[in-house]
Amino acid sequence: MPYMSRSSFSRFVRLIVFLLFGSGITACTPADTQRIESDTFFVFGTLVDVQFANTSPELAQQGFAATQSDLEYMHYAWHAWQPGPLGRTNKLLETTAWFSATPSVLPVIQRGRELTLKSGGFFDPAIGHLIRLWGFQRDEPGNQSPREAEIRKLVAQRPSMADIEIEGIRMRSKNPAVRLDLGGYAKGYALDRIVENLRQLGIKNAILNAGGDLRAYGSAGNRPWHIGIRHPRKEGIIASLDIQGDESVFTSGDYERYFDEKNRRQHHILDPRTGYPVRETQSVTVIHAEAATADAAATALFVAGPKHWHETATAMGIRHVMLIDQQGRIYLTPAMQARIKFEEPVETPIVSPEIQVPGTSNKISQDDTF
Repeated sequence: MPYMSRSSFSRFVRLIVFLLFGSGITACTPADTQRIESDTFFVFGTLVDVQFANTSPELAQQGFAATQSDLEYMHYAWHAWQPGPLGRTNKLLETTAWFSATPSVLPVIQRGRELTLKSGGFFDPAIGHLIRLWGFQRDEPGNQSPREAEIRKLVAQRPSMADIEIEGIRMRSKNPAVRLDLGGYAKGYALDRIVENLRQLGIKNAILNAGGDLRAYGSAGNRPWHIGIRHPRKEGIIASLDIQGDESVFTSGDYERYFDEKNRRQHHILDPRTGYPVRETQSVTVIHAEAATADAAATALFVAGPKHWHETATAMGIRHVMLIDQQGRIYLTPAMQARIKFEEPVETPIVSPEIQVPGTSNKISQDDTF
């Protein structure tokens, strides 16, 4: 969940994954789709675009108002460096003593712990001290790398979500070096909660695009929601796909939040094992039913890199993956290969063995291949 000041907004707009309707790059004509109600909010440090299809204007306004209110509260409660419930929680975690957890943060921390364990530690929100050391816990990123000794000191303390113990409403950390930064999955967790509320309101077709990461359900009138995936090194998109039912599409990239130092891109996705920005990956895109899982998995697979992404995706139950490494090579799961359409010629992707997810069908539709 990168945060930024409104002065950074125009720069950020270029980084948004475009929302597309129909089969082309532009929006549909009225004949292509039915009525779309839309609104946008600036929250979680990004532009959140919300669209409803086949929804009355009155119900849509209820949905927009509830969505904005919920997002603004979650932004306040989970902010990594401004005063609020998460800040209070981090101070109490440093003491290693038991305390009563704030209801607004307890569920999201519990989910983060589960996702960390599934990822094998490639995703870990407990490294907030490292993220702050690198200058990414402020509105504008820093412009200088920390000293190597400082990084080594924090890495040696091995903070992890596994250090957090939860009993009912009580919580503690066994490691005083734990500092939570929920940016790797809070946006996804928030979209899951928003969708639950929208369904309860009776809204049957919606897409929520939070800075290029999204969750959608239903359809855009008589067509599926159609979305694009940003190219990690060029303006525009590299590929597109149709949403099938209720799905989340999340991308982690080294272009989202970074500074240049001596011709090296120092970005915000840090490897918990080394304390440094990950060097092997440009971007990872995943599809999953749950936005929180998709959000965390995109980060975990980015850190796992070309060597370990497949086993990590298997452990996290992610069947749809596209990874682009630093050389621009594209890695796909068969399930993603069957869904994605590249918008420009690319070198033949490296297709992995199918990822088996217990309890789900692994049958692949070939309706839309590249």
